[in-house]
Amino acid sequence: MAQQPTRSIWAMIIRNFLNSLRPRQFRGTLKGSDYFGNKYYEIPANPAIGKRRSSRWFDPPKKEDFMQEMPAEWEAWLRGRRSEPPTEEEVMTNLAIMQTKKKNAIEVEAKAGKMTPMTKGIETFPKRPEYETVPGKHSDS
Repeated sequence: MAQQPTRSIWAMIIRNFLNSLRPRQFRGTLKGSDYFGNKYYEIPANPAIGKRRSSRWFDPPKKEDFMQEMPAEWEAWLRGRRSEPPTEEEVMTNLAIMQTKKKNAIEVEAKAGKMTPMTKGIETFPKRPEYETVPGKHSDS
């Protein structure tokens, strides 16, 4: 019968102590930047030294500004919801979609002056003349 190697607790303590003395990476690698001027960095995970998760952070263009803006794709990467950083094309595509939605919201808000609130029922529900309130009957008001 072959004997299994025993695990010495002192050998593990000495090995972990020596691993803790090894130089660590303090500067992250630049992973990208966004249209707000934020720069994103990462130090990858290293399970050999007990670091199971990567460290991710960003440097804003103005350090003293506490109201930082950030694209949703980069925020998802920072929080670990996605493993790979977003590409510039992906960020710019979603920026174009966001600007289109803002433009459409402004157009809807401009039409809001033509709306009148309902007199009965839910008071905050708007009544628009181009839509029918009763199915099959178009309102003439």
